[in-house]
Amino acid sequence: MTQLISAKQIDACAPGAHAKPKIQPRYFTGFFRRLRMAGGAVLFALYFGVAWLNWGGRQAVLWDLSGKEFHIFAATFWPEDLILLSAILLICAFGLFFITVLAGRVWCGYTCPQSVWTWLFLWAERVTEGDRSKRIKLDNAPLSFHKFGRRTAKHGLWLLISLLTAVTFVGYFTPIRDLVVDIALLEASGWAAFWVFFFTAATYLNAGWLREKVCFHMCPYGRFQSSMVDADSLVITYDAERGDPRGSRRKDQKPSATGLGDCIDCQLCVQVCPTGIDIRDGLQMECIGCAACIDACDSIMDKMGYDRGLIRYASERELDGGESRILRPRLIGYFLLLILMIGLFSWGVASRPLITLDVERDRGMYRFTSSGQIENSYLIKVRNKSSSARHLVIDVAGPGRSTIQGPDGVVLAAGEKAEVPMSVAYDPETLSGNRADIRVQIRSLDGAGETVAEKTTFVGPASGPAR
Repeated sequence: MTQLISAKQIDACAPGAHAKPKIQPRYFTGFFRRLRMAGGAVLFALYFGVAWLNWGGRQAVLWDLSGKEFHIFAATFWPEDLILLSAILLICAFGLFFITVLAGRVWCGYTCPQSVWTWLFLWAERVTEGDRSKRIKLDNAPLSFHKFGRRTAKHGLWLLISLLTAVTFVGYFTPIRDLVVDIALLEASGWAAFWVFFFTAATYLNAGWLREKVCFHMCPYGRFQSSMVDADSLVITYDAERGDPRGSRRKDQKPSATGLGDCIDCQLCVQVCPTGIDIRDGLQMECIGCAACIDACDSIMDKMGYDRGLIRYASERELDGGESRILRPRLIGYFLLLILMIGLFSWGVASRPLITLDVERDRGMYRFTSSGQIENSYLIKVRNKSSSARHLVIDVAGPGRSTIQGPDGVVLAAGEKAEVPMSVAYDPETLSGNRADIRVQIRSLDGAGETVAEKTTFVGPASGPAR
């Protein structure tokens, strides 16, 4: 099994080990960077765009905590559907396990919000302060008007991105159109203003200041990936057999003529790494699988006239001269579990009742009507969870023929909840004891005629009616 090591362990063993300086990734280009940018553009479009979509007269995706309604396009979930919402998290977890077994931390490098926003902040830093060498020079320079202006521009861009991120995030929990207007007019509620400020600060700190430290110290994923990747997982690797011994040489010199490997020890793979590791030291916990080192190394191999792939996605078995096995028991097991969970979730969503019913009996025991019947009072709580209005009819089934006082039915709009008071009376001779089970049923006259029912208790005297 692949064993991950820590960059800190490597540094601790190195001669003259000392604290690592601030990581200043170098700008680069290549296939995997373009792939990551395309994926990031899609994610940003979804994140910032979906919040503004409408669906059926309301915001398409809205987690209304005050109303206890969770809208996801045509589907509306309620607190009693919490198990379905929890199932979404389990599906995401097993999807992550499957991806990790297949290709290591590819999720971290391409789609993790921490990584995606960090790349965006790095772009803002490069636009305002220049590439790696200029930023390092600026860091070491004394404070001046030039340095103050560039730093102000950088932090201004960071705060603007953070604010837009926070407003959008809070906009998934409160209608975003109203939120933006309220913020612009300085009329936002205290809680809305607090959460916008909180997530602005969190984004600014995480993506601007903490960056790789979130991956190193706060995210547990890198620490348990070694228990998930195996000898056949595709991870970013350095081909030491081909690259070593390392050394610089003239462009027109072939490795065979110098006794060196293909690695010219240019350090470019280290300079572009957002976590500051040297992939040539082996697979490390700090590697987020972003493939920046692959793009950088391929560009050097092209300039030298060598074959690409000195650093590449490969399995441990492939580097040892074997043949990678894509289909293997662990991967198939995770895939089957993932499909099973998706199937169960889909079935749960499709089969969940769109009418909920709750029957509460009045705490008063019972009473006699003027006609001598025994009467109990109930409060019928019914909710329409569908996306359209429903005409609902109320029926009662019990030990005999009943007399019902109350509405025969109710019309509920989409998402509406109603409380209907109702009394049920039976002739004393129909009761075999002082207690009987009755069944309150709600039947829809619309669509497929959905029916829900709930049992409750009807109580009476222990020895018949009073005389």
